[in-house]
Amino acid sequence: MTMKLYGFWRSIATYRVRVALRLKGIAFEETSVDLLAGEQFSPAYAAINQAHAVPSLVESELTLTQSLAIMEYLEERYPTPALLPPLLADRAYVRALCLGTVADTHPLLVPRVRKQLSERFGADAEATEEWARHWLSVGMASLEKALSRRPPSPFVMGEEPGLADICIMSHLVAAQLFHAPLRDAPHLEALRDACSKVEAFAASHPLKQPGAPAA
Repeated sequence: MTMKLYGFWRSIATYRVRVALRLKGIAFEETSVDLLAGEQFSPAYAAINQAHAVPSLVESELTLTQSLAIMEYLEERYPTPALLPPLLADRAYVRALCLGTVADTHPLLVPRVRKQLSERFGADAEATEEWARHWLSVGMASLEKALSRRPPSPFVMGEEPGLADICIMSHLVAAQLFHAPLRDAPHLEALRDACSKVEAFAASHPLKQPGAPAA
């Protein structure tokens, strides 16, 4: 049975799940939930995801939310090809890299946070964009330091892309969308170049999804 993914072209969290599904060769159909138009608050979508967020992944009677939880489910449900390394210590390393962007940076960028900055604190569009660029830059600096201690070859855990590559690439894609430059980050640049050559990453890019603005 084909899985159903609810997402949005600009959603970085949805991008992560798209890549994971494609790396594992899992068929899926995506339905757009326009976050900018407020479709996530519709009664129909609230019945799917009570948090009014994307992504949501539906498989038969099971509905999953939160990108990292979805990807770990896919890893356990469809273990080949693996997105996590076999060694316990390596898995902890990968999860730390993932959480560095999924938990530390991404929550500061989502539409509801930027909306609050605007409505509650009077931040204009330029200020909210600068807010996003600041935290993306802080995150990139932290990721670059981590990768400098254990350089990718060419991916984080060796010859095949996995969970860490997906999450780090989602950070770099967000930086692209918010025009946050990648500076003095040779390891991130090399990882970006390696991932960009993989079809699962290229086909999942936000700007290649239906509804995205023309280049």
